[in-house]
Amino acid sequence: MPGFGNHFVSEAVPGALPVGRNSPQVVPFGLYAEQLSGTAFTAPRAENRRSWLYRLRPAAQHPAYRPYDRASRLASGPLHDMPPSPNRLRWNPLPLPTEPTDFVDGLVTYCGNGDVATAVGFAVHLYACNRSMDGRAFFNADGEMLIVPQEGALDIVTEMGRFALEPLQIAVIPRGVRFRVGLCGKTARGYVCENYGAPFRLPDLGPIGSNGLANPRDFETPTAWFEDVDAPVELIQKFQGGLWATRLRHSPFDVVGWHGNLAPCRYDLRRFNTINSVSYDHPDPSIFTVLTSPSDTPGTANCDFVIFPPRWVVAEETFRPPWFHRNIMSEFMGLITGAYDAKAGGFAPGGASLHNQMASHGPDRASYEAAIAATLAPHRIEASMAFMFESRFPFRPTRIALEADFAQPDYDDCWDGFRKAQIEFGEDAA
Repeated sequence: MPGFGNHFVSEAVPGALPVGRNSPQVVPFGLYAEQLSGTAFTAPRAENRRSWLYRLRPAAQHPAYRPYDRASRLASGPLHDMPPSPNRLRWNPLPLPTEPTDFVDGLVTYCGNGDVATAVGFAVHLYACNRSMDGRAFFNADGEMLIVPQEGALDIVTEMGRFALEPLQIAVIPRGVRFRVGLCGKTARGYVCENYGAPFRLPDLGPIGSNGLANPRDFETPTAWFEDVDAPVELIQKFQGGLWATRLRHSPFDVVGWHGNLAPCRYDLRRFNTINSVSYDHPDPSIFTVLTSPSDTPGTANCDFVIFPPRWVVAEETFRPPWFHRNIMSEFMGLITGAYDAKAGGFAPGGASLHNQMASHGPDRASYEAAIAATLAPHRIEASMAFMFESRFPFRPTRIALEADFAQPDYDDCWDGFRKAQIEFGEDAA
C-alpha cells in the first residue's frame, strides 16, 4: 500500500503467479486472473491501489444478491434517524450478546458523518460477538474497515491470506476484500472505523524527520493461503448502507497467489514510536497519529486514527493531562486497556465517548486536582492504550446509541464541583 510499504507478492503454490504479464492468455494451473482496484484506474501512481488475484474460480460466479434477511444494528452516513447533538456523550462497554451472534450481526453503529454515496466521512461501530462466522463471509463495498479489538483474539481469513488479531493490534481490511472473522476464545469485543473516504495511509512526518510514529516495515500483509472447499457459503456485502446476501457453492477464499499494493494489513500498536514533549506543555494529540485518511483540505483529515500508548511524561512546570479545550475537529474515543489519564472514572475499557466539534471538554475534577498537586518528576504511563477517531466533520449519533441502556446520561456531572478562581482586585481595578 502507498504509505505502508512497496509492491507485495505472495503465492501459496510455487509457480501460481504468472511472470512478466498480469493476465497472460493462459494463467498457470488454469487459475483465473482478477484485478481488484481500490482507487480509480487513473489515480496518480503514488496514490493508486490495486492487486492482482489468481483464484480457483472467478469471483463473478454467484447468483443475484438479495436484501439481508436478519435484523441489523448497522447504519451508514448520511445518518438521519436523530438530529445532530452538540452534547458530550459517553457509553459503558457494549454488552456481550446472550444469543449466538457473529461479527457481522454483532456490529452496532454509534455515530457517523459524511455519505457513502459521495465517498466522504466514516462511521464508528462497536462489535460484540460470541460465535465465529461459520459458513459465512463478508465484504464492504462502502469503505475500508479499521478493526480495533478490545477483548478476545480474532482469526481473520481474507482472500489474500489469514492472520490472527489480538487486542493491542489493529487490522485494515480494504474496501471490497472478502473476509470472515473467527473467534479464538468464547467472546470478542472491539471497535470498527468504516472509512468511506480516502484510504488510510501513514501521516507525513514533516519536521519530525524520517523516523518516528508508525514505521512502514511494521505493517504486515498476509501470506497467500487458500481453501479448496466445495460447500455452501453465505456471502454478505454492505452496499450503499444496506446489507445484501447471496449463496456460493464454494469457499470465496480460493486465491492461490496475489501481487499488488491493495491488501489487508496488521499493525501492532506496541511498536508505535511515541514522540512527546521533553520541555514544557502537553503536546497536541496529532503527534500520536498512526493512520490518516486525508480530506480535500490539506492538514485537515477526513479521519485520523490516534493512540495514547504507554510513554514517559517529563514536561516541566506543565499541566500534564490534556488541558481543557474546544476543537474544530470532532473526537470519538475508545479505551482498549487500562485507564485514561484525563478521566478518573467512568471511562472503562470497551467504553466510548464522543465530543463533537467545539464541545468543551477536558479532565474531570478528580484528574484535574491530582494533576495540579502532582510532584512533576518523570512519570511513565503504563498498561494503558486509549485511541481516538478524529474528524473534520461532526458526528451524528444513532438512535440506538443515544437510547441504549449502556449510555451514561450523567456524563456531564464529571465537570461539576470546580471551584471558582479567586482574584483579589486592587482599588484601580475596573
